[in-house]
Amino acid sequence: MRMSAVPASLLISLFALRGFAQTPQDTTADSLPPAQEQTQSGNETQQPVDKAQSSTLEVSAGQPVIKQKDLWNETGYIHPFVRMPKYILQDQKAIWTSPFHTARRDAKWWAIFGAATVAFIATDQWTVKQLPNTRAQVNVSTWGSRFGSAYSLIPISAGFYFIGTGEHEERFRETGLIGFEALIDSNLVVQAIKVAADRARPLEADGKGHFWDSSSGRWNSSFSSGHAINTWALASVIAHQYRHPLIVPILAYGLATTVVVARVGARQHFPGDVVAGSAMGWFIGDYVYGRRHNGELEQKATMIQKVLAHVRVGGAIQ
Repeated sequence: MRMSAVPASLLISLFALRGFAQTPQDTTADSLPPAQEQTQSGNETQQPVDKAQSSTLEVSAGQPVIKQKDLWNETGYIHPFVRMPKYILQDQKAIWTSPFHTARRDAKWWAIFGAATVAFIATDQWTVKQLPNTRAQVNVSTWGSRFGSAYSLIPISAGFYFIGTGEHEERFRETGLIGFEALIDSNLVVQAIKVAADRARPLEADGKGHFWDSSSGRWNSSFSSGHAINTWALASVIAHQYRHPLIVPILAYGLATTVVVARVGARQHFPGDVVAGSAMGWFIGDYVYGRRHNGELEQKATMIQKVLAHVRVGGAIQ
């Protein structure tokens, strides 16, 4: 397959995913009763967040990416993108200060992933030596990691947005917008970390992955993996948006896992690089979804539900 064919194949798969994702989330057991009053935080009025919008971070629901004036039967197709720079600034402030407002019950996840990253970094040299490191391994892994490149992930988000717009499926459209926001956030975060870490890639220097030793430039250093953080950020958004049926999160996280394994197999990253990137990507997707998801979209009937509403048991059609 040619490189240029990868985004096309991913866009085709979105039509199939749209079919899988027609069933809305089951919010009966997850949602809290409607809030009786608003809470004030600084100068911003915020609504208490329900569990459908909950995040690992202690986050109040912000302005959704899809508002009433943006719906397909109204005006404002460009409005979500005009607002996005302001949202990105808000996200970055929250992400970089996240250790100070993580829910206590979820702080263990930071500890678990932090300890895992340290453990992998400590054993990176030994781990990569256990791989066959053959030309075939590198070639196959290089091809597999293309699914985590910008030319694959951006068309996926765009596909959600434009397919959702054309088919009047606002949740599908919202997924594309939240995906864009999460990808921008993850890129900003990973580039800052790369510059600070400046870690050598497996095929650079003496192959031991020393920090502050990259020969390819700080912007292209090994820690942490840009493919991992971006792929897991988008996978997290999709999995949060379409938790049911289960096949959707399985496919999303399965593809993300394939990408990070491929990056190690292609000898572009050490295991510690992709573990750290994956964890940060998941948290970013989790946060952006919790912040921007419009819960009202879950109350709208899907295309399949509208059809079934006119079908009676026994085959009689109204």
